[in-house]
Order: sequence, then structure tokens, then C-alpha cells
Amino acid sequence: MALLFDSVVVPEVAIHGSDLGYPVRRIYCVGQNYRDHVKEMGGDPKSSPPVFFSKPADAVVPSGSRIAYPTATRSLHYEVELVVALKSGGTEFNADHALECIYGYAVGIDFTRRDLQAEAKEKGRPWDTAKGFDSSAPLSPIKRSGCCGPGDARIWLEVNGVLKQDAQLSEMIWPVSEILAQLSRFYVLEAGDLIFTGTPAGVSAVEPGDKIRGCIEGVGEVEVELVSGAEI
Repeated sequence: MALLFDSVVVPEVAIHGSDLGYPVRRIYCVGQNYRDHVKEMGGDPKSSPPVFFSKPADAVVPSGSRIAYPTATRSLHYEVELVVALKSGGTEFNADHALECIYGYAVGIDFTRRDLQAEAKEKGRPWDTAKGFDSSAPLSPIKRSGCCGPGDARIWLEVNGVLKQDAQLSEMIWPVSEILAQLSRFYVLEAGDLIFTGTPAGVSAVEPGDKIRGCIEGVGEVEVELVSGAEI
């Protein structure tokens, strides 16, 4: 069957050490998964389970990109995150099976229009405009590692060379295996799915001209520069 629009492109993410690309099917995200971040956002880590939301697949942009500061916001926040890439999936599986579905890991930045998110929370509305906008998911190349994850690696982010976020992956409330098991209760997970697993404390606003760099030891680095829309 011929496609109606032959210009439609499937988003891809680079794979470390390979000329192949990882085709992105869906992007799932987890909120409120680091205790200190839950606290800084006004929540209670003992009673606040992760919040699941999504971004469009074409929100991904490669490390090294120059990204236009998004419209309709005066408070753009960064959130550095461990990202899981799946090679298989299923539905309603347990945590042990979850680890068998993992292709590899990457470092991502979940850009957030924080003012729009605050308004959505206040009015009980979805987070789509706050989270799912263009270029809102910068990503490092995926490092293939299967079920052998990065362990208790350091995760950090700096803006213009100044350290802003600094934590250990062990500080996650819900580990990767449990996140995947919980997601599989609501969705059929498949190869090509990316899961952003939440961010530690230290989020704040950035402006055009800022250079943002995130890293997870043993996984990789992602770096982007924010520019005004007129510069793109």
C-alpha cells in the first residue's frame, strides 16, 4: 500500500557504536520518581506514586542540537533523566520479565513548560502542552546493554558549566523494572518505545543562549543550546 505522504519520516535515535538508528515508536515519561524532586514540587514522596504521561515520538532531538526556545511559555525547565529503550514488550508483565525487554539506555532531557504545567495541575487538565511540544526530548545516543543497567550511577546536569542537578540513580523511588511493569498495566509496550524515568531535584528555568549538558556515568552525555526562534 502506498503512503499518502511520502515525506513522513519515522523518528530515530542514534545507537552508540553503530551506523544503525533506533526507530522511535512511543515516548512514555514518569513523573515524581526522585524523593527530593517530589519535595521541591510540593509533593509527599511517601504517598505520591509516579505520574505517567507521554511525548510525541518526533519530540526527540540529538545531542549537539540548537533548540529554539518554545513559544507560549515564560518558564522553560530542564529535567535530566535516565531513558530506557525497549527491544520487546508485552502487557501486564512482572518486573522480572521487564528487564528482558530492555535494549539499552540513554541520557535525556525532559523540557517542560513549567508555567503551563502549573496551570494544568491547578485546573485538573492534561499536561500535553506542558510536556509534549517540539524538541522537548533531547537524547544522547543509546548505549546497548540489555538488562544490565547502569547500576547506581551518578546523574547530573549543568547549565553554562554550573552544576544544577546531581544525584545517584539509586535515589529513584521506583526502579526501572517496576516502572516497566507498571506501564504494562496501562499500555502494550513494544520495541521502539522509550521511557524517561524521572528527574532528581534541582530543576529550574533556562533562557535563550543557555548551554545545557546532562550526563549519566557509564551511559553517555546529552548537550543542547537554547536559542531564540529567530536564530533557527
